[in-house]
Amino acid sequence: MTDLALSSTLSLAATHPDPAFPRFHPRPAQGWINDPNGVSYINGRYHVFFQYNPLSARHSQIQWGHVSSPDLVHWEEHPVALSPQPGGPDSAGCWTGVVTSDDGVPTAAYSGVQDHGGHSQVVIARGSADLVAWSQDGHVAASMPVDPLVTAVRDPFIFRFNGARYAMQGAGLADGRAALLLYTVDSLDDWKYQGIWLTTADPVAGLHTPAEIWECPQLVQVPTGEWVMMFSLWLSGDDHEHANGVGHLIGSLSADPETGLPVFTPVTGGKSDLGRDFYAPQIVQLTSGSVDCAPAALLWGWANEGPGRDGRRGRAQAEIDDAGWSGVLTHPRVLSVVEGSLVVTPAPEVLAYRGAAVALGAAGSVTVPGFAEVLVRGSGGGSGSGSGSVELVLGSGPAAQVVYSDPLAAGEELRIFLDASLVEVYRTGSVATTLRAYPAPGESWELTLPTGATADVWELTLPA
Repeated sequence: MTDLALSSTLSLAATHPDPAFPRFHPRPAQGWINDPNGVSYINGRYHVFFQYNPLSARHSQIQWGHVSSPDLVHWEEHPVALSPQPGGPDSAGCWTGVVTSDDGVPTAAYSGVQDHGGHSQVVIARGSADLVAWSQDGHVAASMPVDPLVTAVRDPFIFRFNGARYAMQGAGLADGRAALLLYTVDSLDDWKYQGIWLTTADPVAGLHTPAEIWECPQLVQVPTGEWVMMFSLWLSGDDHEHANGVGHLIGSLSADPETGLPVFTPVTGGKSDLGRDFYAPQIVQLTSGSVDCAPAALLWGWANEGPGRDGRRGRAQAEIDDAGWSGVLTHPRVLSVVEGSLVVTPAPEVLAYRGAAVALGAAGSVTVPGFAEVLVRGSGGGSGSGSGSVELVLGSGPAAQVVYSDPLAAGEELRIFLDASLVEVYRTGSVATTLRAYPAPGESWELTLPTGATADVWELTLPA
């Protein structure tokens, strides 16, 4: 088998000259990254591709970068997987898409744009068994639908239902609604358009996932049987800010009695992340060893370099240019549905980064290293005990910024991961909160706990 490793991305990150550069979230040392793409588990390795501009820290000339891991802990960086082909349907960018196994052949289906500002088409590329070498011949599997109501299409996603393969794309309609388009995919080379599948005219979708275009649509089944549909909620005023963030719908999938096509019926929904620095997640459905439950679903998201907002300091474009890099992917996250609500937890594998204990059972306030895992426990309960807010503050004095502040009820737990400028907070029974913050020289992190709460703090280290 081919030697997969181009470089060990986390080992190189430990010596990166920028103190804001994450050490425990794989990405190239330089360049712009955004949406995770082609998330897959093939031939015993996890593969995560992503939108990538290796030439600058700006969003242009988008290609597909690539990292892979056997265990979600040790990551290797590989050469660029997909590049715009001069004169081809992707000459203006290889945008978001998926990777699947097509009769044993790794196959990418992605949005290709031929002209800047033009419509996207679904372009197919075939990969080697190790997913490192790719053949791009410009094959188009689906073009813009001939439908005057459909004004924008992007981001194909493939799913299976009742033994058949389907695909969907996010869309925007001329009347301002966001929409999903449905395709049958008997052959990956030729997608058959079946029409507009779901829109924000649905009252549940309109309430929980308001947008002008549903970007990066995802659809997976969680082990308890519910289907989770997730969208990135694009508005025309967005410029990598994404005020509406990411939303999801929870419902059922059934077969239309006349056509046999899948019908998604949303029941409820909500925000998929509570931070302003999270967008464009992609979910992979892993195969299950049990016939009694659906396979697990793992999610990665994109955390952009945030300008100052919500009372936090950000990085100006000039600072991003000087640093030479932009964008981070989150830890892998496990999705489940508990009592009708989406629950997001860090993949258990990331516990391998837990190193020496800094504090155990700390109360009041505790100083937290810049690379750390924190477990906060609310008090054991009882009337009048344990309620209050957990605050994570960067710096001190007039320049201090409250990066995270939220109530903690008795019996609740928070898991907080600090990785230089990336903060991920996971609350028991809820979704995550993804934030960016940039320590100035000499600044430290301070965690303040409500009465009755305690915190365990560990440094993060790279396992051998």
